[in-house]
Amino acid sequence: MHIFTFKRVYGFMKVAPLCAILSLITTSSTLIALIYPGPKLGTDFIGGTEIEVAFKAPVAADKVRGALADVGLRDADVVEVASANGQAATHYILRVSKISSISEETQRETEEKLCAGTTTAPECTDARRPTEIKFSPGGDRITLEYAQPADTAWIRERLSSIGNLSLRPGPNNPQRDERRPDKAVVELLGTGDTMFAGLKTKLGADVVPDAPARVEWVGPKAGAQLRNAAFQSIAIALVCIMAYIAVRFDLRYAPGAALCLIHDACVAVGALMLAGKQLDLTVVAAVLTIIGFSVNDTVVVYDRVRENVRRLRTATFPEIIDLSVSEMLGRTIITTSTAIMSLVAFLIWGTSALKDFAFTLIVGFTTGIYSTVFVALPLTHWLDQRFFGKRGTNRRRRAPVVRAKRELNPL
Repeated sequence: MHIFTFKRVYGFMKVAPLCAILSLITTSSTLIALIYPGPKLGTDFIGGTEIEVAFKAPVAADKVRGALADVGLRDADVVEVASANGQAATHYILRVSKISSISEETQRETEEKLCAGTTTAPECTDARRPTEIKFSPGGDRITLEYAQPADTAWIRERLSSIGNLSLRPGPNNPQRDERRPDKAVVELLGTGDTMFAGLKTKLGADVVPDAPARVEWVGPKAGAQLRNAAFQSIAIALVCIMAYIAVRFDLRYAPGAALCLIHDACVAVGALMLAGKQLDLTVVAAVLTIIGFSVNDTVVVYDRVRENVRRLRTATFPEIIDLSVSEMLGRTIITTSTAIMSLVAFLIWGTSALKDFAFTLIVGFTTGIYSTVFVALPLTHWLDQRFFGKRGTNRRRRAPVVRAKRELNPL
């Protein structure tokens, strides 16, 4: 940690009021933007279907959007994945708020056709009556279980007569489970298939690849649950960290650490919104990582402050903060810059999800240095003055801090 040795004490607390105003403006702007106009939530939180397509040739985003509009998907969100070498766009992420859920009417009709429940049709023999039938939440699969080996040909014939169901093409659909011949799986065409088929029809096979790189869907109910769970996880992490700081150090240190972490999370989310990125589970994972990384740096500086408080009993608290931060500045720069350098590779060569993850972490790690010095410690100083007495105001005996400053400021 001696690669960077700063042989002087910097006056961080002198500029703390100005930095507090800057932090307040930044954090308040982010919180207001989260309410109005609101963030762009990803498929994970609002539900819908998302596919990722790597086209064989460059294609404009307007053409992609037009091809989807021709198949009835007019609200499609077309996101270009930036190319590392600056070439024309060939890689897109396509999102729609629609999933392939099967309506209750279609489910009842399907159950009747497949002899489920109390249907008494002559063709519904015991061998053809399923013991269990399940519809996937995304409406792209039906799972059937029988007391005997499933008759896949009969299942296909019965389902083909239902107008609102579209079976995925292929000779092995439906098919039996290899480990359980009494179980049959029916694959249905979903919204992702409709999107990709529309692209292939409108743009041609010489532009559209044989298959999408990725297809994902999330139901609206599951998306709401994931969104609530994400907020709860961040809140629980902050409360647990506050409790740890209060037990590990002192009650006066805990609010500063919590405010520091909230500041880092808000700045990272604000940077994402400013860059036009969507908030999804990847961003939540990045925010939790930022909280864990930032609190590590805060704890290290807090520990040095506590050591200097015991050692320099006649020094004022701002002087101890300046001395402690100056002593730990080299360590902070090394650890943070090492982490950021490892993230640059993901930011340049990673996939779209990894790029968003890396971008969020880089912003959060960078602001973590700032918030420890200009958010956490000034608040700790204010609490120390307001609730714990004005420590170290006696300036008649300041020999220890003077000697410490001379050690760091040899000139």
